[in-house]
Amino acid sequence: MRAVSHSQWATILLLLPLLTHALPLPSQTIAEPPTYTLTVPVDEVILTFHATGPQGLPANDLTLSDLGLLDNGIPPRKILEFRIMQDFPIHAGILIDTSVSMSNHLPGDRAIAIKFAQSLLRQQTDQAYIMDFGRLSRIRQPWTSNPAELVATLRRISVGTESRIAGTAIFDTIYRTCLNQFGKIDPVTSGNVILLFSDGEDNASTMLLKDAVDMCQRTNTAIYAFRAEQKDSSGSTGPQTLTDLTSQTGGRVFPDDASETDLQKDLQIIESSLRNQYRLVYRPATLKHDGGFHSIHLETPKRFDSITVRSGYYAPAH
Repeated sequence: MRAVSHSQWATILLLLPLLTHALPLPSQTIAEPPTYTLTVPVDEVILTFHATGPQGLPANDLTLSDLGLLDNGIPPRKILEFRIMQDFPIHAGILIDTSVSMSNHLPGDRAIAIKFAQSLLRQQTDQAYIMDFGRLSRIRQPWTSNPAELVATLRRISVGTESRIAGTAIFDTIYRTCLNQFGKIDPVTSGNVILLFSDGEDNASTMLLKDAVDMCQRTNTAIYAFRAEQKDSSGSTGPQTLTDLTSQTGGRVFPDDASETDLQKDLQIIESSLRNQYRLVYRPATLKHDGGFHSIHLETPKRFDSITVRSGYYAPAH
């Protein structure tokens, strides 16, 4: 074999890039996986809330001068927006805990979810999807505005089908659904809500409650939970977990074994809250990027019976 001289090596190195570009590309290429990044204003807080007057009817005549807002006990630096949102489209995630501990509650939870799909969702404007979860979670029905598709999927859900590994990861499930589902919806143009059916016991999440709540707040998603009361609930952290998830996102907790009359009232409360909201956007007076929790206090005139608003938010971290 003849040795290659230095001059010949130089020529080869100069021609190599040209030869590479001239060669035909292979027929099979590897596509880059799609990526998604959730972006929110760093120093703006989007606050949605619901106010009720006498007899629990929606109060739709609030003005900005009626409100007293405190962020960590301090009035905001600037109010950027205040408006009423009526009959906005609803985007609902139906999250059903199908871990073994929920086996006795699944038929009742399925019936509540079916009633929600049939009576509250409007085909012209609203959409919903269904996810079941235990240690793992999976989408059983992608976004649809067809109640019949939702009902058919709900009737097929059974206990223990999402994973053979025992455990329940509520925080992981909520975090992912807010990021991957609600994170792609403009919160300014819709009412985002999670209907969570669970006993609240989380023993398998890698995320913390704080992480799940923070992602709900970033996507402006309220959690309404239907709590499964276990027979032996002494020492259980489940009820408090559901209370924290709902109160910090602007939702509520309901029992999943209410009478038919009470269930209808519960669903009406959810619909009224979602169809009649106020949106307030403001800049806090002080906001350190330390991930700390900011409490929110919203005072309304005495002529209003109650107000449903999240208890606070987590500041962005560096």
